[in-house]
Amino acid sequence: MSCRKAKLERKTKETQIVIELNVDGTGKYDVTCDDQFLKHMIETFSRYSSMDITMTATGDNDHHLIEDVGITLGKVFAMALGKDPIERMATSTVVMDDAMVMTSLDIVDRPYCEVDCPDPLYAHFMRSFAMSACMTLHILLIRGFDDHHIIEASFKSMGAALKNAVVPRGSELSTKDTVMEA
Repeated sequence: MSCRKAKLERKTKETQIVIELNVDGTGKYDVTCDDQFLKHMIETFSRYSSMDITMTATGDNDHHLIEDVGITLGKVFAMALGKDPIERMATSTVVMDDAMVMTSLDIVDRPYCEVDCPDPLYAHFMRSFAMSACMTLHILLIRGFDDHHIIEASFKSMGAALKNAVVPRGSELSTKDTVMEA
């Protein structure tokens, strides 16, 4: 298995983002971000996924920043993961006070996303992440009423599911075997 690390920089007129990711980390993070709640969510994701994340992110407004961090995190995740066989699919249910959230995902080159999220910006983050990472991602709100708890439980359950999905395996988990594109 190769070293599963990558670094990506995204600069636009609206945002400047640099993310370094180690899939085989221990959940260490060093996050500097204009939006403190987004900073907290990336740190939470790092801890629950056991991926090491170093990130700096600035932007002209919350929408651009949250969207572009989702895109950059998805792309750097796909780069770091590489092409070696992994478990691929996983599900994790997390509770946080009133919130109970389940994430099911499949890291396969068929991007799709369905997310129950009370905040359209964070629903957009999840879609941007899933599309850029080329994964199928479903986040289901089982119950909850506090928006902060629901969003945080979503990041925790997504991180925990990814931790299990990226575990290396000896062979491709597919009836199609390895898909070769010309």
